[in-house]
Amino acid sequence: MQPLIDDYRLDILSFLKRVYPHFSDTLATPISCLSFFSTDTTNELNHIMYEPCLCVILQGSKAVGLGKQTYGYTTNEYLLASTHVPADIQITEASKELPYIGLTITFTLEDIYEVLKNTHPDKLKFQKKSDKGLFFDTMSPTLYDPIARLIKLTERSKEDIAFLSPFIIKEILYVLVNEKSGYFLNKFAMEGTTSNKIVKAIAEIKTHFSEKLNLATLAKRIDMSESHLYQNFQTITSLSPIQFQKKLRLEEAKRMLSVRRIDISEVAFLVGYESPSHFSREYARMFGMPPKAYLKSLNTPMHILEN
Repeated sequence: MQPLIDDYRLDILSFLKRVYPHFSDTLATPISCLSFFSTDTTNELNHIMYEPCLCVILQGSKAVGLGKQTYGYTTNEYLLASTHVPADIQITEASKELPYIGLTITFTLEDIYEVLKNTHPDKLKFQKKSDKGLFFDTMSPTLYDPIARLIKLTERSKEDIAFLSPFIIKEILYVLVNEKSGYFLNKFAMEGTTSNKIVKAIAEIKTHFSEKLNLATLAKRIDMSESHLYQNFQTITSLSPIQFQKKLRLEEAKRMLSVRRIDISEVAFLVGYESPSHFSREYARMFGMPPKAYLKSLNTPMHILEN
């Protein structure tokens, strides 16, 4: 008899409790693309930037906001992100007795393309229409099986992990391209599709986020009109290219403020702002407090604060 979804889920939870008994918050594993997150409290909406990945909830539930829409998902579903997609997330079910636990497996669209190309070339059809950058579907035993094996591989030797993990990851991707998500992934992985061109635009903005964005130059680079770029970019990410760049800048600024002893004005210039006051206003608009107050909340010494 084929194991049920809950059999796999409970088995993984048991494994985590045994191998990582004191795990809380974020857990990196010996497999670089595999990580876990745990919390025993629910929270307000947090701004994040998904990268191409598969997300599975092992315990608890979460709400994901993309643009004006909010999607709730639980242990019965998975989330796929096709590119770097900004979203608002909220843990909606967690407690000390049953903390929220989720896993993330990152991948590249090149990985997906290789699986599509070598297993199902018939799926490589030219898709002109773009779609949102997030996809939700129901978990299946067929998908859970290689995921469980990948997780259990983390307690094996470095040699075993190095040799076996690429095969299991490829198997996970193979399952995904053969489920409903295959159509979704195909649109983003296939060279020349509208969605793939937007992926390239996103990568370009992400690489040069601190530089001035010229929409005409970007559109020409990906062989698309400015209006077509703007429309499809917003469909996939829920943001305009300028808004997307602003979000990248502010997220990077927050990261820099939290880990580096650096002046706020310098952070503003490093992420692309010409005016520190403009930076502070936009930072406060996005995170609910100005950078100076954020530093105080981290108990950062006052000499680091802005002028």
